[in-house]
Amino acid sequence: MATKPGRNDPCPCGSGRKYKHCHGLPEGAPPVPPQYDPELATLVTMLHAGALETVERRCRVLLKARPADGMLWKILSVSLLRQKKEALPAMERAAQLLPQDAEVHLNLGIGLAAAGERTRALASYRQALALNPGSTEALSHLGDLLREVGEHEEALALRRKVIELDPGRAEHHINLGKALFEVRRLDEATSAFRAALALQPEDVQALLGLAGTARMRGRAVEAEEICRKALALEPDHVEGLALLGELQADRGQFAEARAAFERALAINPALPAVYCSLATHRKMTSADSAWRQQVEELLGKPLPLVHETGLRYALGKYFDDLGRYDEAFDNYRRANELARRTKQRYDREKLARRVDRIIATFDAQFMHEQRAGGADSEVPLLIIGMPRSGTSLAEQILASHPAVFGGGELRFWEGAFGVFEAERAAGVSAAELLPQFARDYLERLRALSGGAARVIDKMPANFLYAGLAQAALPRARIIHMRRHPFDTCLSIYSQNFFRMGSYANDLGDLAHYYSQYQRVMQHWRKVLPADALLEVPYEELIADQEAWTRRMLEFAGLPWDPKCLDFHQTDRVVITASRWQVRQRLNSSSAGRWRNYARHLRPLEYLAEQAGS
Repeated sequence: MATKPGRNDPCPCGSGRKYKHCHGLPEGAPPVPPQYDPELATLVTMLHAGALETVERRCRVLLKARPADGMLWKILSVSLLRQKKEALPAMERAAQLLPQDAEVHLNLGIGLAAAGERTRALASYRQALALNPGSTEALSHLGDLLREVGEHEEALALRRKVIELDPGRAEHHINLGKALFEVRRLDEATSAFRAALALQPEDVQALLGLAGTARMRGRAVEAEEICRKALALEPDHVEGLALLGELQADRGQFAEARAAFERALAINPALPAVYCSLATHRKMTSADSAWRQQVEELLGKPLPLVHETGLRYALGKYFDDLGRYDEAFDNYRRANELARRTKQRYDREKLARRVDRIIATFDAQFMHEQRAGGADSEVPLLIIGMPRSGTSLAEQILASHPAVFGGGELRFWEGAFGVFEAERAAGVSAAELLPQFARDYLERLRALSGGAARVIDKMPANFLYAGLAQAALPRARIIHMRRHPFDTCLSIYSQNFFRMGSYANDLGDLAHYYSQYQRVMQHWRKVLPADALLEVPYEELIADQEAWTRRMLEFAGLPWDPKCLDFHQTDRVVITASRWQVRQRLNSSSAGRWRNYARHLRPLEYLAEQAGS
């Protein structure tokens, strides 16, 4: 037996790498044993050369004589893994024989994750880190898997730890950026992608990450420019083609988007997100049976939770479009069960307490007292309501008017409410807080719109903060979109919302959330001035578009413009879930859709009495 090489000696496998970096196996594979074994060195040299079948055969022969040799099991597992053969039994045997070897547990975690055994994979990664806390590879794999199962905060902490240990690799900054993007911490994600580009200016993944954050920040032109730069570097990059398709769909260019999606699938047919996009941007028909077959084949394999969830929603839409409602609902139910795994449990009491505080704080006296000191601006036009109640439709109609800018879903008033409660608890008066809210909000609207006469803020959840917004800006108009509660809740339940709270994934929780929405809206009807709030029934809007469009424009203080009737032709960016629907002519097909699913909607029954409200 030869002696074990020193950490800075050349690895005996012949790769040319130092032993401390190579360990006789490909990156991420286990080290050679404490005493150098020429037979093992030969095997790892063959692994480097790609002679995987030969390595497998030789390992199996040697294991007949040395069945308890952990290193042989490790080498065998690597050769099987790289051949895409069943490697788990060999990995598990290696872990039994070499329980103190960090790389064995790391490899086992990789194999378990690939097999969809996430819980066991997490345990293996954690064991690898317990044995080698400085392993950036183990930290990265654990971070990836935690992202998949929805443990975003721990995943972010691990990503930052990797960068502390190895700040000079662009890949680590990209991974952090992706994790931040998934929780929509867009400014931080942008910084992470820029850090990657500072290290590697033409990194396609970093460019696409930067383009994605620009898109979600409403910077459509910038997003497309960066995306096309990435594709110029790598024209067949499937993620780049998919993102280009999404950007084109945001603009209503659905034919171009579909071409980009189909080109991506021609290069790589196993892209779950692209199948979801294809279903989202058009009505599916029986001619899409090949699409269905490909989706079902993907669902038959282990997938990251986010992809499995998305495909279930997409398959639900496919069956809904075909009128096969029981099969559609079964897929929606399974999608929501998967989505719940990645979210915190919905706290009914917490929301009810928040509504209690809102009603108690923004009473008639408060609204009357604050009205006189509010900012004198007619620019803000808030559209509020439950998600999927027609808020995107109302915005598209009004944004077709030349004096109106559609700002989309602006995240302002929820944060302002948090500051308001904290500062009031510290003794700061509303009279001191509200003017600053108004200034900050108006400045944001100006920056977005370039000085339009009216700027729409279409954040549905602002129904909770309408009183705060109206107190700060008494001349702001608020349009409340109302839709049948069953249709509203079903539409939410059947839609893959990325950031919506976990109430969206359970019909009982949805019914509770809807009841709290109804409760706070009843309050606003009592305390807001009559000229501040216009209620628009979705069903009546689609039945008589012109009459309700005239009413909305009159309410907003704007003259009639016939362009609003051709809203589906308006060239603007829409990145909400309704971007396809708002580019279609109005029809009544979505009204009363709940009746197709009536027997599945029993948890909503106590909302029946509110159906006409």
